[in-house]
Order: sequence, then C-alpha cells, then structure tokens
Amino acid sequence: QLQLVESGGGLVQPGRSLRLSCGASEFTLDIYSVAWIRQAPGKERERVSCISSSDGTTYYVDSVKGRFTISRDNAKNTVYLQMNSLKPEDTAVYYCAAQPKHCSDGIPYSYWGQGTQVTVSS
Repeated sequence: QLQLVESGGGLVQPGRSLRLSCGASEFTLDIYSVAWIRQAPGKERERVSCISSSDGTTYYVDSVKGRFTISRDNAKNTVYLQMNSLKPEDTAVYYCAAQPKHCSDGIPYSYWGQGTQVTVSS
C-alpha cells in the first residue's frame, strides 16, 4: 500500500507559524495533485489547499487565504504547507492526500498520510 508521510505538526501559540511536510518513499509525487485536508474534533473534513500536478495551480479554502502557502519540491519529492498567522480555529489533524487528476476534479484521493496534529493555543 503506497502511503504518504506527514511531519511538522505541533503546539504553537496564536500568530506563530508552522511548516508541514508531505513525502512519499515509494512513488513520485510530482505526477499527482496533492492536497492538505484537515479535520477538527466534531467537524467534517475540510480541504485546506491543493496543488495540481499538471500546471501547478494552487487552491485555498477562504479561511486560510493569505496565511497558508502550498508548494512542492520535486527534487525532494515533498509537498509543503507553510502556515503563518495561525489561529486557534486552525487546530486539527492535518492529512496530505494525493490523486492523479487536477485539483479541480472532484475525485477521491487515492493515497493518504497518517495525519499530523496541529494545535494552536496560548
């Protein structure tokens, strides 16, 4: 089973930053669109951001626009989510997930990571 691996979560104070990383050891990420999806306790999963494989187009949910940036480093086979100006409402488990189509295609994600906890609290 091909799997993604996230890292970089933790506990931070409001207003601070974190960078999440998503890597894969058994396949190349650059042919996949990769999304960051979060789930807070008692809430539905929410796609926070996505970067498309074909043209590098990026997408963000409105609540993180201007604060989060998704990027990929193909040489390192890694996708990043830079999170600035973090707020308590960003607290959630963050998963990275990959699928072979464009971010705008509403197909299920084929591969998932195990998730990394992000907690924003003073």
